[in-house]
Amino acid sequence: MLSASLSNEINVSEDTIRRDLQELSENGKLIKVHGGALSRSFNDISFPASKVYSREKKLIIAQKAIQLIRNGMFVITGGGTTLIEMARLLPVDLSATFISGSIPLIVEYMYHPNIEVIVIGDKLSKNSKITVGADALARISSLKPDLCFLGINAIDIRLGITDNDWDVSQLKKSMIDASQKVVCLTISEKLNTTQAIQVCDLSKIDILITELPGDHPLLKPFVDAGISVL
Repeated sequence: MLSASLSNEINVSEDTIRRDLQELSENGKLIKVHGGALSRSFNDISFPASKVYSREKKLIIAQKAIQLIRNGMFVITGGGTTLIEMARLLPVDLSATFISGSIPLIVEYMYHPNIEVIVIGDKLSKNSKITVGADALARISSLKPDLCFLGINAIDIRLGITDNDWDVSQLKKSMIDASQKVVCLTISEKLNTTQAIQVCDLSKIDILITELPGDHPLLKPFVDAGISVL
């Protein structure tokens, strides 16, 4: 739940909501995060290693991705198992602010000792476990993150980033437009593939990270298109 939405729903001030959420958090009734709170039932969300597709490749991608993050940064992230692996690898001494509507990722960030968490949106996509809709888009448009990390479903030289979920694709578009630098994470089997909904052209992508070495022939067309590859 978000403080602003709850304030409107029960017609009390956000200050009152924040005080009540703080008290409930201290009593162990919920998990307080920046901008709202989560039910303690979200602690049960997990992605066991044995159930993560191509986990070894995603770990390589995650290890490359965390090298881009610096103390003090504001980082916005989409959803997906590659980003969950990245969240689990974040250095303990990293001090940064992470912005997300992905419920599994919010839980991972919550356990980090030095990360501030900003939750976006209040309409949940049950399939992707990420908040979507007008409220999420409006919140993102008011931000200017240093980095945007996106897990992607398909990338192609001609069509750029594509997806198969309308709400999630609109969320990704908003995140891309708001951010100073866009980093796309994908296993190599998604290279040169397309889906039904275009998210953005290649020109909007700054960095592409796969499990492949940067000089792999499969990546050359993306390098030629002006994208840094890791």
